[in-house]
Amino acid sequence: MITVIGTQWGDEGKGKIVDLLAERADFIARFQGGNNAGHTLVIDGKTYKLNLLPSGIVRDNTQSFIGNGVVVDPFALAAEIESVEKEGLTITPEKLMISDKAHLILPIHKTLDGIMEDARGDQNIGTTKKGIGPAYEDKVARRGIRIGDLQNPEHLKSRLQSLIDHHNISIKGLGLKQQNVDEIYSELMSVKDKITPYIGAVDQSLVKAHADNKNILFEGAQGSLLDIDHGTYPFVTSSNTVAGQISAGTGLGAARKSHVVGLAKAYTTRVGTGPFPTELDDDIGQYLGEKGHEFGTVTGRKRRCGWFDAVLVKHSCRISDIDSIALTKLDVLDGLNEINICVGYTINESKIDYLPSDITIWNTIKPIYKTVSGWDGTTAGIQNFDDLPIEAKNYIQTLEDLIEKPISIISTSPERSDTILRESYF
Repeated sequence: MITVIGTQWGDEGKGKIVDLLAERADFIARFQGGNNAGHTLVIDGKTYKLNLLPSGIVRDNTQSFIGNGVVVDPFALAAEIESVEKEGLTITPEKLMISDKAHLILPIHKTLDGIMEDARGDQNIGTTKKGIGPAYEDKVARRGIRIGDLQNPEHLKSRLQSLIDHHNISIKGLGLKQQNVDEIYSELMSVKDKITPYIGAVDQSLVKAHADNKNILFEGAQGSLLDIDHGTYPFVTSSNTVAGQISAGTGLGAARKSHVVGLAKAYTTRVGTGPFPTELDDDIGQYLGEKGHEFGTVTGRKRRCGWFDAVLVKHSCRISDIDSIALTKLDVLDGLNEINICVGYTINESKIDYLPSDITIWNTIKPIYKTVSGWDGTTAGIQNFDDLPIEAKNYIQTLEDLIEKPISIISTSPERSDTILRESYF
């Protein structure tokens, strides 16, 4: 079993690495998040943009699972299935299974998400307004609706009535138009037949697959620094993004024994607000953003760019017990004379090697940098480690020393084939 998770604030290139490792996988499972995640795959020059569907869906040899830890917008999922089928893929119940325990994102959740984010004003957290947070809130409050409820329309309407009645109290207090149960129910019924064929017992299927010694790949969404507990709270997502969530989000207890691959860009990016100690508001930051095409897959928002932060990646390695690192977008650093790596912070002249949880002092943090030489020429498309410039090899070795983990995969372009594999998987 292999798990792939992000070690930064998401957008590390998980889609490509999951797709690469999926070549020898039998099953691939998403275990948290929703359609606020975006994975872009470039295969033989063709681009696939996925949000809810696991990246392995483009492989013919795998079955993809959406686990119970994911919140599912049924309308977005139906549209995504239709979209990839237009690109030539065929999605069947043998190809995709959605856990009957996964909770639904309803139209009212997106309405509430927008209301709450707008109400924060200058203190907004950068939510995608796709209803992810409110759906998880309803799940925890035990009034949520699960995707399996679509198979029992009468029960579904009763549950829906209770949920809408609860939220209409707040909506009425804001002077906004209240939600209509019959309208939402009718919308769900219009999409039901597109979703129910894929519903199944994902947990049982994974338990059997593990017992049969099948190759299972777990695909994380977002990044460890967006974890609701261990990330830069409150500027985080609404789910646990660390490796410890795999068992809870799929129902396979044995998942904790998997080999964990942590994804990291050769630099750092972040979408939306929140702390970013190594952010670059200069020509180099602009260079990284333009050369790396740093725009969010889901939102299209421009990503903030900065130097690699070894402090934060090492933190992510600890909390997810990461075994090895996949380094992406090395080629974006081509042409820089010098490259900085953050090795620590100072706060009021005191040195620390961790990011404090106290939001009030984040703006006083100053990074401590180690400077290494850049390289001439290009690394783009290189598939053999020995062919890299000596300075690029030294940069990779420096990162390994700082985060105390081996870098086993190096991506040198968005293409599936432009990858250096330094370790065998499965």
